[in-house]
Amino acid sequence: MTLLLMAAGSGSRYGKLKQFDDLGPAEEFLLEFSIYDAIHCGFTHIVLVTKAENKAFLENYLSPKLPSSIKLDVVVQDINDLPQGISIDTSERKKPWGTAHAVWSARHVIDSDFVIINADDYYGKQAFEGAANFINNNSSKTTYAIVGYNLKDTLSEHGSVSRGVCSVDNDHLVSIEEHTKIEAVDGEIVDTESGNTLHPDTIVSMNFWICNTSIFDYIETYFSNFLQIPENLEKSEIYLPFVAQEMMANGLIDIDVITTNSKWFGVTYYEDKAEAVNTLQRLTNENKYLSPLWK
Repeated sequence: MTLLLMAAGSGSRYGKLKQFDDLGPAEEFLLEFSIYDAIHCGFTHIVLVTKAENKAFLENYLSPKLPSSIKLDVVVQDINDLPQGISIDTSERKKPWGTAHAVWSARHVIDSDFVIINADDYYGKQAFEGAANFINNNSSKTTYAIVGYNLKDTLSEHGSVSRGVCSVDNDHLVSIEEHTKIEAVDGEIVDTESGNTLHPDTIVSMNFWICNTSIFDYIETYFSNFLQIPENLEKSEIYLPFVAQEMMANGLIDIDVITTNSKWFGVTYYEDKAEAVNTLQRLTNENKYLSPLWK
């Protein structure tokens, strides 16, 4: 089983590269705790997708820490990595092509079922246990899964958040809709763009996906179509939930929803850092993790 971590973000709201901030008791990165949990649940291949300037750093940082039995690949998300036969001018393009492109960037190093997560989120060991159980018992190449969390457990006290709000029927995903400005207002959870209130126990996707290599071909097709539209070329991105939604709508896949009691937290804003540090310290004090992590 492979774990792919998306670590190519710029941290615009956080103010720095949050995926490389020292949040753990021994100054570990948040992504190290996900890698640690995944390894303890049977994952043997770690793939990080990052910017070119961070590739050597990550290889040198993680290689000596990981057990020798674990394979590590650090892959660069390159703006010029385009589908075969596509030739466009990317000189004006500043930002990456989005999360779906980040996943597609790893197509040459992944040949097994794999999990996709954000490098700057904490998902908890139970999430990886659920993913490993799904992979080990799923015999269908057309069934993917996500790990879902209750909306109320994924908010920030310091500003609005983006969440993939899921419609779920009998543990199967019906649809996923991106809401970009959700926050708690006067005791309610509100999508401040529409003004609609959302139920606290609404299932949301935190970009914890479980899929197989069939997704690479579909992303390539999706990306090729996206690049045919001139107005997309400067700033627009391709997002993983949109690709999965389209695959599901076209009858190519079904998506199971795995719910978990795991504690999720992230660092959307710099002010979220203190709570993340305190939570990781508490989990370490409870002997959920070693300190330093890679003893």
